[in-house]
Amino acid sequence: MKAALLERYDAPLTIASVPDPECPADGAIVAVRACGVCRSDHHAWKGLDPDVVLPHVMGHELAGEIVETGPACRHFRVGDRVTAPFILGCGHCADCQSGRPTICEDQSGIGFTVWGAFAERLAITAADFNLVHLPETMDFVSAAGMGCRVTTAWRALTDRADIRPGEWLAVHGAGGVGLSAIMIAAALGARVLAVDVSDAALAKARELGANAVLNATGIHDVGQAVRDLTGGGAHVSIDALGSAVTFDNALRSLRKLGRHVQIGMPVGASATVPLPLLELVYARQLTLHGTRGLGARQFAPMMDMIAGGRLDPGQLVTRTIPLSAAGDALAEMDGVQPAGVTVIDMAMG
Repeated sequence: MKAALLERYDAPLTIASVPDPECPADGAIVAVRACGVCRSDHHAWKGLDPDVVLPHVMGHELAGEIVETGPACRHFRVGDRVTAPFILGCGHCADCQSGRPTICEDQSGIGFTVWGAFAERLAITAADFNLVHLPETMDFVSAAGMGCRVTTAWRALTDRADIRPGEWLAVHGAGGVGLSAIMIAAALGARVLAVDVSDAALAKARELGANAVLNATGIHDVGQAVRDLTGGGAHVSIDALGSAVTFDNALRSLRKLGRHVQIGMPVGASATVPLPLLELVYARQLTLHGTRGLGARQFAPMMDMIAGGRLDPGQLVTRTIPLSAAGDALAEMDGVQPAGVTVIDMAMG
């Protein structure tokens, strides 16, 4: 099969012919029709993810069609249109069985611990547990645009933050996952303030339902600016970037008893940051949550909203590219990203 192979960190990808994956006994082989390009892929490309071993195939935001199933796969058939969470649970442990596969001790990460979907085919283990049927109305590019960003934002808002209609959400970073959080929160009836340094990203945030936007360029105290715009502070804040600056701004933007959810993956110097424990966490009585991924069995209410027309992940997609351009898309992330989401469309060759 054809794949975009990472042979050296921070270097162009090689379009190469590699062996087809073998079908697990309990799994399935998915013919990849589209795959999103995510900032987490950029982390892997730069050599910042310790799980990645070269040579490697990245890509974890897949949409495709089943072309083979193993003998122990009971609930999916050849021809089914599917996606999968990027965290594949074992399906058998206590955490998986209790609906918490993202903390499974025997998990694998598509495009990180195992080869991913920047390729024509992908093997999915424990397919009955990990695969998700796509709504008939959802095309492959839109499903790949949903990717980990919409699913992660969904869990962050509905599970970790338990956001309520009328509450203020401050989203720090209007990239893919930040825009997803904005779109979901608006659909759930929350009020949304988007914070970024890109006017193009903020314009996209408005398009997806943000009630207010704030360009943080040159603002000395972003937290205070958010509290002013939201009448005392956001009820929920999200750091959708994963930097020390956006984390601090997000905490400072909260009102008393506010809830912060860390979505952006902190890497490098931002992996360990100072925490104003007395001033913010203790005095304002804040709650901090981490979140990472969404289990396949938790997709259902989100998919119902998509099928019912209340959510449209296709709105996030602003560009489609062929597989051969995946490396260029990753290199672009060294600078200011274009607004919206880039998706590899395998039909483009």
